[in-house]
Amino acid sequence: MSNLVVCNFLAKSFGAQLLFKGVDLVIHSGDRVGLIGPNGSGKSTLLKIICGLEDSDEGTVTVRRHVKISYLAQTDIFDDELSVVDNLYNSLSGQGLDEVERHNRVSEMLSRAEFSQGDQPVKLLSGGWRKRLSICRALLAGPDLMVLDEPTNHLDIEGIIWLEKLILSGLAGGPSAFLLVSHDRQFLENCANRVVELSSLYPEGSLQVNGSYSTFQKAREVYLERQLEMENRLSNKVRRENEWLDRGPKARTTKARYRIEEAHRLQNELAQVRGRNKSIANVDIEFGGTGRKTRKLLEARKISKSYSGKKLFSDLDIILSPGLRLGLLGRNGCGKSTLMEILAAGDGGSRRLDSGSIKTAGNVKIVHFDQKRAMLDTSLTLRRALAPEGDSVVFQGRSIHVVSWAKRFLFRADQLETPVKELSGGEQARILIASLMLQPADILLLDEPTNDLDIGSLDVLEESLAEFAGALILVTHDRFLLNRVCDRVLGFDGTGEVAFYADYHQWLNEVKSAPAEALDGSRGKPLKHSSTDAGESKKRPKSGKLSYLDQREYDQLEGKIEGAEVHQEQLEERLNDPALAADPEKLEECWQELEAVKKEIEILYDRWEELESKKDS
Repeated sequence: MSNLVVCNFLAKSFGAQLLFKGVDLVIHSGDRVGLIGPNGSGKSTLLKIICGLEDSDEGTVTVRRHVKISYLAQTDIFDDELSVVDNLYNSLSGQGLDEVERHNRVSEMLSRAEFSQGDQPVKLLSGGWRKRLSICRALLAGPDLMVLDEPTNHLDIEGIIWLEKLILSGLAGGPSAFLLVSHDRQFLENCANRVVELSSLYPEGSLQVNGSYSTFQKAREVYLERQLEMENRLSNKVRRENEWLDRGPKARTTKARYRIEEAHRLQNELAQVRGRNKSIANVDIEFGGTGRKTRKLLEARKISKSYSGKKLFSDLDIILSPGLRLGLLGRNGCGKSTLMEILAAGDGGSRRLDSGSIKTAGNVKIVHFDQKRAMLDTSLTLRRALAPEGDSVVFQGRSIHVVSWAKRFLFRADQLETPVKELSGGEQARILIASLMLQPADILLLDEPTNDLDIGSLDVLEESLAEFAGALILVTHDRFLLNRVCDRVLGFDGTGEVAFYADYHQWLNEVKSAPAEALDGSRGKPLKHSSTDAGESKKRPKSGKLSYLDQREYDQLEGKIEGAEVHQEQLEERLNDPALAADPEKLEECWQELEAVKKEIEILYDRWEELESKKDS
């Protein structure tokens, strides 16, 4: 297992704020490292330092010779006027590839990404498809290490599962290692084989655990318990030493100087451990209900809605009662947010429907979290955003000073005069949650409340929603949250049909059996590149029911398999060479190369069978 990147004792600060210090990280071939940590801990900065996009204040980053790193940023920057294909073609310029090779690479990548319209202008893509395109572009660079910063942002559940398969199955000639920053706990559970938490909780700057995210959670709990026990032990020792020091000058003999120095050392160690343990604090989220026991809080009968000629849902019946927890699932743009906005209007929502009616119980209190964050005035200071009426808020009948209220959401007193527009996405999300908590609710409508929240905040949000006594409707791509909070889901198929399911697994199984929709609802249009090169203008034959891209890939697979099998035979012959057995290092390299080729052959055969079944269907 070879080292691709070695980081030693990295430190970084922005002004007076220390992000991290003393961080060591080694990335090996075959690693899928999940990097997590609280908002503001410096995860994105660490990625940029590793990729050479930013300098560290201390420490070194050593990249093995000839190792190529590809970086996927949180923001997706394209030439929006150009097509999907043209943007990818442009990313391959300067790599010495001829037109045919460029076409083959782009076509194969878009086929795997399930794009059906390569001539679609990028400006018309949804956020989820832009993210897929960004991932494709990063992969086209042919990296050995792929670094992804929040790759699941904007992807719907199907998109996230597509990305998981891509990471786990691997691509021929694709990355041999991944470094992933994500707050999606299910994604980390499925993809990571090592988890690293960046936090001031740890004296080394990070906690690193081999294994899945659930393995990391258990190790973290043990670590934190031991650190709290250490604080108690040190506290008892320091108390005894302080009592000895207070006995007066008689105890201060030359012989006792060592003990005095040891007492001071213990005091310093205790202060450090206490400081780290204070970092354990999480945002304090608690949604207040009205305690109302009305059986029907809201009743929607035979409701239907279309938008720009597209049917979102029809003949839908929903009854919201206390204790109901309903998740909404479907591809981006299928109508989930539209339904939430209609329900948030209560009885007035009926006027926005094509047909059907909505009735609510008298004086029902509906609280709506809008994923667009339209209710957040970013021109306000943090103080005014948290406490609009003065220097205190009233929560569950108690007056709480704004400093204490801010602390509950992990804001410092010295941040109160900071404009909201200068705060991070996670901090803005916490302000919105704080404002919702001040409104007792019968019905909570939460549209993507998990965006930008770190894992600690997600855990607390999950607990609060589980304890909420009213009715809850939740739109989220966080499968952990869906599984643990919602007892029923409403699935949208993108064509106006909706149905109730027991959980997201049941919905997903049905979606998998349905044909995938294209970017704008059309299907099967072949990819085109806008250039007029001869290599592009030639007509290519189609056969069976394969799309243009699938047919090209299918035509090339047999040659790829044959070449890979020849390579396998050559490596097996090499392994049997007695001269190689005398060199353990070269023997190990040959064995690793053979294992990689075997995996490549397996992937190629799986893909060949998949395309065969499509062709024969």
